[in-house]
Amino acid sequence: MLTIDKIIKAAETLKPVIRKTDLIYSSALSKNNEIYLKSENLQTTGSFKVRGAYVKIAGLTDEQKAKGIIACSAGNHAQGVALAAKKNGIESTIFIPSTAPISKTEATKKFGANIRLVDGVYDDAYNEAVKFQKETGAEFIHPFDDEDVIAGQGTIALEIIDQLPDVDAIIVPIGGGGLISGIAYTIKMLKPDCKVYGVQASGAGSMYYSIEQNKRTELEHVSTFADGTAVKMPGEHTFEFCQKYVDKIVTVSDDEIATAVLTLIEGQKLIAEGAGALSVAAAMFKKLPIENQKVVCVVSGGNIDVNILSRVINRGLLKAGRIADLTIEMLDKPGQLKEVSRIIADLGANVIRVRHNQGGENTDINDCYLKITMETRNLRHLCEIKQALSKAGYRLSSDK
Repeated sequence: MLTIDKIIKAAETLKPVIRKTDLIYSSALSKNNEIYLKSENLQTTGSFKVRGAYVKIAGLTDEQKAKGIIACSAGNHAQGVALAAKKNGIESTIFIPSTAPISKTEATKKFGANIRLVDGVYDDAYNEAVKFQKETGAEFIHPFDDEDVIAGQGTIALEIIDQLPDVDAIIVPIGGGGLISGIAYTIKMLKPDCKVYGVQASGAGSMYYSIEQNKRTELEHVSTFADGTAVKMPGEHTFEFCQKYVDKIVTVSDDEIATAVLTLIEGQKLIAEGAGALSVAAAMFKKLPIENQKVVCVVSGGNIDVNILSRVINRGLLKAGRIADLTIEMLDKPGQLKEVSRIIADLGANVIRVRHNQGGENTDINDCYLKITMETRNLRHLCEIKQALSKAGYRLSSDK
């Protein structure tokens, strides 16, 4: 049984291992409310996952520890388990889906874990881990559907209450549901008026659909760059906790998540992985009723592959109207490019790429297409440029 005493005990267990992460006020995000960021992306191992993993492993008996431990993870739980196993002198074998970022896999190896890559997503790695556990008798450390793990994650709520006693709402990313289960239970026991909201990627909304249908629902497939939340089916325990203690669950698109990652980098100088930025995306895109409230967004992790980060930043720039592609139909005659460039420059945008194509078989012989990539301030600025080009007689096309 999960109890507040168990969560308080978990906090004591974690004191020598983790850091009490900062609660950072975000002026960049605060509009008609006060937004604070619980920076678990700056946690030991770069994610909240070490909390639950360490609490579970520290509580094992000597006999259980002697048999070794097994885990499955998209990366963050893997690092938490590997670190906890190393500190407790236990051999660990961790199954990781092939879709997990290379950086997470390599970081896990550094803690001394035995790594086994499995084709597919988290659920595929889980199935292989269960088979291996039956063969070896080692202790399986579930990433979310375990009350000791949930107790460890609940320690975040204790810290939030201590750091911001008058908090009105907490927004939490959801994958399998361990993080929000621990936070929601703790908050509702200690501060029941505080709202707890969950957020999932729209391409991996297993908990969202399960709550909607009032039963655990397995998705046929998941699709999101927020790999830390790519779970096809929530846990039994976590589903029940979410039913009882979570006020509302919403979804956000990958484009919205990418915009949140970019905003955290520029506005807060914080690096968040896709899963870690879910809460911020929900706040930014007004998915929840949080006006005139003190709101904590849990930034759950910062372990993002550098190669993926560059793509995410580019997508965020596109979503925010900061980078734009324009295709302009025009007559192929001298001076056209100069005139287009002048209009764009006069409005304060910066052209970074130009491509000139002659017309195709369905256009006039003298027609051409000018494809321009430019840096703009925002979507309104982009609209001003389009209007100016149209007013000057140029035809804009989005499908050429």
